Amino acid sequence: MRLGFDVVESKKIRVIIDTDAACEADDPFAIVQGLLSPKLIVRGIVAEHFACPGSVEASYKEMETIVSLMKMDTPLYMGQAGRLSEDEQVSEGVRFIIEEAMADSDKPLFVLCQGAITNVAKALLVKPEIKNRMTIVWIGTHGVHYGEAPFREFNSGNDIEAANLVLSGGADIWLIPSYVYTTITIGLAEIERRIAPCGEIGRHLFENMVNYNMSEQASWTQGESWSLGDSPAIAVAINPGCGHFSYVPAPVVMEDTSSKEGGEGRPLIRVYRDVDSRYILEDLIAKLEIFAKK
Repeated sequence: MRLGFDVVESKKIRVIIDTDAACEADDPFAIVQGLLSPKLIVRGIVAEHFACPGSVEASYKEMETIVSLMKMDTPLYMGQAGRLSEDEQVSEGVRFIIEEAMADSDKPLFVLCQGAITNVAKALLVKPEIKNRMTIVWIGTHGVHYGEAPFREFNSGNDIEAANLVLSGGADIWLIPSYVYTTITIGLAEIERRIAPCGEIGRHLFENMVNYNMSEQASWTQGESWSLGDSPAIAVAINPGCGHFSYVPAPVVMEDTSSKEGGEGRPLIRVYRDVDSRYILEDLIAKLEIFAKK
């Protein structure tokens, strides 16, 4: 760590980052912020699929690129190859989640999920008792926006079965839904001016973003801005109070990714209704600037 400060041991937490890192261009920003945050003891990064052949391998390759450019040796793990119903094998990433959850440690474990939630769902199926030994932070679903889905929510839509299994399982879940994660807006010009100069990793974040933004897959974007929608998972792990939340019955994800009210008997989960985008973006940029200078 190259920052001029540390965090007292009693406030540090263990973290697993579960990420579809090659899917779009925002996951790498969140991964970098997590790796540069002294409160977070990043025990490993697990590759998540994004519902197409070879996607978990692509995520793993992007994870390798990030840690290589940052000259870090963070352990990396391959997750499930596809949706819960498509992959009967137990991946090394799932085994790692289980091992870390069952480990004897005085530091709580947070699993920060930035994509489909297949790996966590598989781990809960294999070892149900881990549900009481971790906090799951998930960027996904339309939360408590009931009624017609405003758009097909990507993360829950990539494995609806896994989404509903985790939401109904009774684990400690912090949900960051679409109407929150889409508000972490940054312009490409700001990324070029403030992030691209931050060493090899800053240049990679910028170029990766620009390349994706110009691709056919980015037809849904606004053109010269982006929502760093995965970064709130890192931010609330660092500072749970960087947004407002309520505890509500876990919603049910429907086939079109709309949310249906869970009703009586559903487990209560934490659902964020906003987060502080200024804090999230400035924390990321400041850490990158310091990292590049030292």
